[in-house]
Amino acid sequence: MKKIVLKHGILLLVLILSVTLISCGGNSGSDDADDKMEKNTVSQLDDIIKRGTLKVGLSTFVPWAMLDKKGDIVGFEVDVAKQLADDMGVEIDFIQTKWSGIIPALLTGKFDIIIGGMSITPERNISVNFTDAYEYSGQSIVANIDRAPGLTTLEQLNNPDIVLAARTGSTSVTAIEQFLPNAEVRLFDDEPQGVQELLNGRVDAWVSSFPFPQLQAEKYPDKLYIPITPAIFREEPISFAVRKGEHDFMNFLNNWITLKWGDGFLDSRYRYWFMGEEWMDQVDLSSE
Repeated sequence: MKKIVLKHGILLLVLILSVTLISCGGNSGSDDADDKMEKNTVSQLDDIIKRGTLKVGLSTFVPWAMLDKKGDIVGFEVDVAKQLADDMGVEIDFIQTKWSGIIPALLTGKFDIIIGGMSITPERNISVNFTDAYEYSGQSIVANIDRAPGLTTLEQLNNPDIVLAARTGSTSVTAIEQFLPNAEVRLFDDEPQGVQELLNGRVDAWVSSFPFPQLQAEKYPDKLYIPITPAIFREEPISFAVRKGEHDFMNFLNNWITLKWGDGFLDSRYRYWFMGEEWMDQVDLSSE
């Protein structure tokens, strides 16, 4: 009888120890899972608010973003980005980046968002997510009077004898491929370099986003002209670009864009920078 009781007691003790060990092991796994879930639920939006700074990647495009005569960055995108940061309750940090490398820089975490006059394209959308459009732009052309006189149509520009210039990595290159595939193309890292080639007569025309070609034609009326009417030959939606998977951040940005269309902010900034001339004294356009 004593042996039976003792045996039952030993079995009961082993059972209790086994349950305890399983429970402890289960809690450890549960804790790990909880930690992982907590990390996964921390969004980029949360990180930005906690950090207190919105890091914005951009490149200089007139009048989207430019350096004024004091060395400060100004322009349509700058106003938009500053208002976004202000509405988020954070500071802003502008990180100037070459246009050809701006998407890779976003993907490696150099900044939180691209606010730089970026057009939506399927190729770009494979790498990044785009918000709703917060503005619309279009491709335009400015030509050299002496080297390419009398041009009035895209058909005349779509010629193997015509040499076009554009910025590396820009949708101007895509527009040329679509509308002017027969022309020769030379690419430049920045606008001043390409425009200088145009002024020197080494290329026939420069293709870029409106209103940059118009500004150059107005600045150099004895050397440059706008060859086609209407001046914009391809319209493009402009959006913020963020990394994939940032759903909370995308939701915030899309709602912000909706609100800013509604309260007139985006329209007023567009009219100031794209239709007005008050800002031109602030900037040395020859260096932009």
